[in-house]
Amino acid sequence: MMEPSTSSRRFDPVDLAMLVGIVVILVISGLNVWNLKQLGARVSAIEAALTPKRAGPDPDRVYTIKTAAAQARGPETALVTIVEFSEFQCPFCARVAPTLKQIEETYKSSVRIVWKHLPLEEIHKNALGASLAAEAAGRQGKFWEFHDRLFADQTKLEPDDLKQHAKELQLDMSRFESDLLSRDHKKKIDADVAEAKALDIRGTPGIFINGRFVAGAQPFDVFAKIIDEELAKKGAPIPSRASSD
Repeated sequence: MMEPSTSSRRFDPVDLAMLVGIVVILVISGLNVWNLKQLGARVSAIEAALTPKRAGPDPDRVYTIKTAAAQARGPETALVTIVEFSEFQCPFCARVAPTLKQIEETYKSSVRIVWKHLPLEEIHKNALGASLAAEAAGRQGKFWEFHDRLFADQTKLEPDDLKQHAKELQLDMSRFESDLLSRDHKKKIDADVAEAKALDIRGTPGIFINGRFVAGAQPFDVFAKIIDEELAKKGAPIPSRASSD
């Protein structure tokens, strides 16, 4: 009797089991690679979510701020322009006001102060009205005097208080009350608010020194250091009492 040919033999059970095992291992390996990729993507997403994001403007960047038509004091030729996004009901804005005056007294004609409106209406109900009143006073050349009165007592920002401030500054009251309703003032304030939003300013005061951002009511020395650096860039003298180490 002839023996069956090799080609007609069935797979040995051991060989078949080995083949199945290899296939299973390959499938599992493929799944593991896929799972590892998925896990890596999830880890990256979690890390991105947990990584602190920069809040507000970048202090290492120089921004261009619109200053045309803004209320300002100090010469237009000043080597340093300080732009303040602020409002009249914010306690921190009131706190930085004397610091800015100290800067003006120290640096004199080397600095120019520019005011930009950023009334935080959601938390300060009188902020917008105060800004409108200050602009109305500005129509009669008394913006900064009105500004100083508002910061001198932030409990007096109601409509009747604003009119009283105007009377004490001897403003033309009929003109003042008419200007309070001016759409131009509201448009100007809205434009300042929109610019602040575009700059990602998160609160008041938000201050830019030659385009360099400083957050909050910082002490004099913080501002002086940046001002000194800006003056040094232009080869200008630095007042000795304001020089930083």
